[in-house]
Amino acid sequence: MKKIVVFASGSGTNAENIIKYFTERRTATVVMVLTNNPLALAIEKAEKLGVETVIFSKSELIEGKILQIINGIQPDLIVLAGFLLKFPQVIIQAYPNKVINIHPALLPKYGGKGMYGMHVHQAVVANKEKETGITVHYVNEQYDEGAIIAQKKVVVLGTDTAEVVAAKIHDLEQRFFPEIVASLV
Repeated sequence: MKKIVVFASGSGTNAENIIKYFTERRTATVVMVLTNNPLALAIEKAEKLGVETVIFSKSELIEGKILQIINGIQPDLIVLAGFLLKFPQVIIQAYPNKVINIHPALLPKYGGKGMYGMHVHQAVVANKEKETGITVHYVNEQYDEGAIIAQKKVVVLGTDTAEVVAAKIHDLEQRFFPEIVASLV
């Protein structure tokens, strides 16, 4: 069975959704969820679903401890699902075209350092965009600049607040992210 490793820093809704998706379909399995945030809700969600979790520091990520853990698993895919640290080049090089990320906008718009979560949705609303969406892309050495795998769009109404846009993006993530992951494994 194909093995997936998920990195998450926050609420873990995408990690949870991916775990459930593959639990039902049995075409792959999420073998571990890793986080740099000891308070991340992703930990509790993964553990409730029987998935091992690892909490690590930024230095452990950079210095290679996490690469050692990943090498022990030999995953078919590494999924960044709301992971906020810059992903280290050493892991990207060890797993070429096997590290993907989801971004809450239609890249190349609203990407780069500091563009995550509500920051993105506020910028979309402030700039009066007519549409936004999600982008799943390969991870490279630059924030949000890897090759695009898939994009899904949603209309932004003139009356939409950043919170409304966030809800629309969350719906796209929940509907499409697991399917896109499945197409890659």
